[in-house]
Amino acid sequence: MFLKKYLKYGFIFLLSIVIIGSSYKPLYAQKISKNKNSKRANEPHSAHKATIYSLALPGLGQAYNKKYWKIPVIYAGFGVMIYFISNNRSEYKKFSAAYDYSLLGDITITPPNEYAVKYASSQLKSARDLYRRNLDYSYIITGLWYLLNVVDATVDAHLFEFEVSEDLTLKIEPDIRMLPQEDKPYTGIRVSFTIPFSKH
Repeated sequence: MFLKKYLKYGFIFLLSIVIIGSSYKPLYAQKISKNKNSKRANEPHSAHKATIYSLALPGLGQAYNKKYWKIPVIYAGFGVMIYFISNNRSEYKKFSAAYDYSLLGDITITPPNEYAVKYASSQLKSARDLYRRNLDYSYIITGLWYLLNVVDATVDAHLFEFEVSEDLTLKIEPDIRMLPQEDKPYTGIRVSFTIPFSKH
């Protein structure tokens, strides 16, 4: 149960990093995009290429989108998943071998590992099933992480040509309203934040 919860929260954490980064575009990237030459303008950024690159090699689509900082995050996620897959597979095999040994009931046979003499048959079966489920979860989450890498590269590529203008507007002004069925006005403050977008 602890391992399942750890996998869940670890995946959510890595997912949040990628999602937050999808809308982040550093100032130097804006300045570079404003100085594109005519050849670059005639060859728009391709979401199709980003998708193919990420399918072929995780992180390659992010490199194509110039989001280099995401590559270590992606491979850190794969590293975590590989660790869990390896650990769960190893424990599953050990508990499975120990459980099979317990079913034989022959004490003359050498135990396959320390679990065979440390736990009862019912405990061995429960642990075997637990690690089998955890192994399945690890494979599923690894597959989802791979797909997330592809989706992230595709979305970033679609947003590559969009820039957030430096002309950000924050307005703070008084607000006076008459509420329905009230005899007196209510005063307050209205705050509005405007982010103009432009496509190049």
